[in-house]
Amino acid sequence: MGFDLLKGKRGIIFGALNDMSIAWKVAERAYEEGARFTLSNTPVACRMGEVVELGKKCEAEIIPADATNVADLENVFQKSMDVLGGKVDFVLHSIGMSLNVRKKRVYHDLDYNYLTKTLDISAISFHKMLQVAFKMDAVSEWGSVLGLSYVAAQRTFYGYNDMADAKALLESIGRSFGYIYGRERKVRVNTISQSPTVTTAGSGVKGIDGLIDFSDRMSPLGNADAADCADYCITMFSDLTRKVTMQNLFHDGGFSNVGMSLRAMTQYNKSFDTDDIETKY
Repeated sequence: MGFDLLKGKRGIIFGALNDMSIAWKVAERAYEEGARFTLSNTPVACRMGEVVELGKKCEAEIIPADATNVADLENVFQKSMDVLGGKVDFVLHSIGMSLNVRKKRVYHDLDYNYLTKTLDISAISFHKMLQVAFKMDAVSEWGSVLGLSYVAAQRTFYGYNDMADAKALLESIGRSFGYIYGRERKVRVNTISQSPTVTTAGSGVKGIDGLIDFSDRMSPLGNADAADCADYCITMFSDLTRKVTMQNLFHDGGFSNVGMSLRAMTQYNKSFDTDDIETKY
């Protein structure tokens, strides 16, 4: 049941692939809250069929685009405004991919051509999206643009590889462009640092199951899942958060502020004999 938080609002959601996608959950919730929007993903993803089903369910037109291609992005924003009847009020960037992760190249042996693609797809596309929207004046005053991030932008996590660099860049773009967009057009730009989440892209990260289990045990509230993230995105798209901008917002059950939890300390102590703890520590 919705609360009409987005009633009358228009938007664009980038990155929905299947029902494991956070963007997919956001689309479902946005529709429940009264929004009208378009969906965009790569031409290949749009041909896979599942996105088509989401479009039917949410009465949303699907506009294929390569998010690293400025001309494609211009087409998405222009066509969205044509289809929806005016400027958009919210945009979601839920895009990330690393060929180094897919090809199992470790961080100290990266393929730099792959790294360039990782940064372009996962972070620079966010800048391109914002720049295109800004130049086209495609987002309404008090509109909201979100990019999805992860705490690996601040901390080192085994297996997250060059995606950590991409997320750090994504968050920096959000702050830098957020200042300009807020000052010039009263548009807010934020990133959400989400709990590790089982998605098609995330499943390629080495040790993702361990990351998910670890953060769930460490977080006082447990991990936030894709549906929880969708709820948070809806709040950020709504008028309830009109003065929030340039922030990296942790949505992770408290994980980002925990040093050592009771459960982790108990497990840690169990791994040593009492004499070892007294002698070595």
